[in-house]
Amino acid sequence: MRSQKTPYQRIIFVCCNSREDGVCCSPEGNPTGEQFREWLKEYIEKKGLKGKIRVARSGCMDLCRQGPNLMVFPDNIWLNGVRKDELPRIAAEYIETTVPSVA
Repeated sequence: MRSQKTPYQRIIFVCCNSREDGVCCSPEGNPTGEQFREWLKEYIEKKGLKGKIRVARSGCMDLCRQGPNLMVFPDNIWLNGVRKDELPRIAAEYIETTVPSVA
């Protein structure tokens, strides 16, 4: 096994779990975790931060009824009940604050 630091300054995990009973991170009327993931990935690409911030799918975070759920590392922040209109705030707090690393 080899151990190394992550190549990303920040990783945003988005719950993209789905279950047959429909109780998951996409309460009725709210976008799915997969939609949030795609929007965040597009935003990161547009801002030129690909390779610095990673948006990754997560399995169940065990707070389905509080979803959609996102976790931000290394900040150790858990966002739940996220709405589409909150994406600008999420971008401002967790994406735009990422400083390009100096090589």
